[in-house]
Amino acid sequence: MTRRSRTDPLARFSAPTRAWFAEAFEAPTHAQELGWQAISSGSSSLLHAPTGSGKTLAAFLWCLDRCFNDARPVGEGGALGVRVLYVSPLKALACGVERNLRAPLAGIRRTAERAGTT
Repeated sequence: MTRRSRTDPLARFSAPTRAWFAEAFEAPTHAQELGWQAISSGSSSLLHAPTGSGKTLAAFLWCLDRCFNDARPVGEGGALGVRVLYVSPLKALACGVERNLRAPLAGIRRTAERAGTT
């Protein structure tokens, strides 16, 4: 029987994002591991998993990390380009934005400030 080597699903993120996630959660969910693999490679992805499996954070976290660490794209005529397009059912978005967007943004920023990387 051969062992599958398992890489750290958080290794693709910046140090402040990895540190924030480790402080906030015990471990990534299976949906997050699969989502980050597809999203970080630039592939289109659709996550289908039960409620509470971490799908929203799976989608947002890679985008948040890139917003912190990549220059803004410049479009035609020097206009700033779109960085993230996320589609969510309105009902899910109501509380999901606070929990899955604002809280990680604040947490990653605090972690980066502590590390002196902002």
